Amino acid sequence: MNKKSLLVLLIGMLAMVLVACGGGDDSSSEASDVSTTGSDMEGATPLKMWVFAAQHVDFYIDAAERWNEENPDNAIELSVETYPLDQMHNNLLLALQSGNGAPDLADIEIGRFPNFLEGEPQLLPMNDYVEPELENFVQGRFEIYAKDGQYYGMPTHVGASVMYYNTEIMEQAGVDIDSIKTWDDFKAAGQKVVDNTDAFMINSFPGDFLPFWSRVSQQHSDLMTESGELTINTPESVQALNVMKDLQEAEIAEVAPGGAPHAEEFYSYMNDGNAAAVSMPIWYMGRFTDSMPDLEGKMTIRPMPVFDEDDNRSAGMGGTGTVVTNQSENPELAKEFLAYAKLTKESNIKLWTILGFDPPRHDVWDDPALREENKYTKYFGNNIFDVLLGIKDEIEPLQISPATPDIANELNTTTLNTVLRDGEKTAEEALAEAQEAVQSQQSE
Repeated sequence: MNKKSLLVLLIGMLAMVLVACGGGDDSSSEASDVSTTGSDMEGATPLKMWVFAAQHVDFYIDAAERWNEENPDNAIELSVETYPLDQMHNNLLLALQSGNGAPDLADIEIGRFPNFLEGEPQLLPMNDYVEPELENFVQGRFEIYAKDGQYYGMPTHVGASVMYYNTEIMEQAGVDIDSIKTWDDFKAAGQKVVDNTDAFMINSFPGDFLPFWSRVSQQHSDLMTESGELTINTPESVQALNVMKDLQEAEIAEVAPGGAPHAEEFYSYMNDGNAAAVSMPIWYMGRFTDSMPDLEGKMTIRPMPVFDEDDNRSAGMGGTGTVVTNQSENPELAKEFLAYAKLTKESNIKLWTILGFDPPRHDVWDDPALREENKYTKYFGNNIFDVLLGIKDEIEPLQISPATPDIANELNTTTLNTVLRDGEKTAEEALAEAQEAVQSQQSE
């Protein structure tokens, strides 16, 4: 591990904005919560798990309870400990490096995962379980947690990016959302929105690079290559940034209150009907249901608009890879349980019914269980997985490396602000400077 990457980890400078499920920023070394199941099972094998998102606990406890019902002669006593995001990742890295103190299983946030793959990974490969099922999954979600052909992290969701539309506003503006295929169509629809309603079409987020990154990814591009070469200032990146700048200059979009899609100010703004659309991954549904209650029944999803007919209509954003560490005293049991919890059809259905996540196993997307009424179908309608089935082959893997925190920090604190908020620089200028700045940081 290079000196720069270790420093980023040890001081926890960046809580990645691409986290699909939020974690806390508390620096406490103690678990904020411990949940256990299986302690009443005779002869149960203890397994310890660390997570950084409290929302995930119910999912793993449910998986363990189902496992014990189906495998009473091979029962587990699962203890799930929840820690603040930075603290959990720092503790896990240090435990693995020191060879002592790591749990059997752990969730690792996508932006932190490359740090656990440097050198010889202290994680156990899951190929024996993954390879027989790989064709049933959105395969790019495994590649981001892999090294040298070994699959170490089991994905928690696809994170498929979509466009969320406020149908009430769009109908008032006289826009058929199904006619929006390209970003040019989107701009034309946005003009109707501002001409006929009191809302803007969409908002820019200078404090969160994830929506920008999704527009880069849908053009078959990325912010770095597979070999780690930085590609921040490509023509695709310029176009991805310019489309939002153009919408702002046309007064069809404005900078979001709070500057980010997770800001409380933006939740209130969106909830009050001040914007007709927002582009975010499927996991953002939980933000709507939890923080924008007045929009229930008004929101629906569609594929992202494209720049060119060859572009993808989606991009996979955010993620959590679940691993078995090499310190597990029961590695085969831990691996078998993890495969049960993350790779089976039933568990992928549970990712939706318990967590509201789009399951990475796409062969369950047409399962009747995913059409049953829950708080998400009540809020967004029954077409969620119809949309996802249409874009399942249009989600490419992201390139994640130890440089990713520096890229995110540079874009969030400088690049996007100078273009979208301050208007001081062109997209070409700002992205070229970002490329140079991150290259300099990585060489330190």
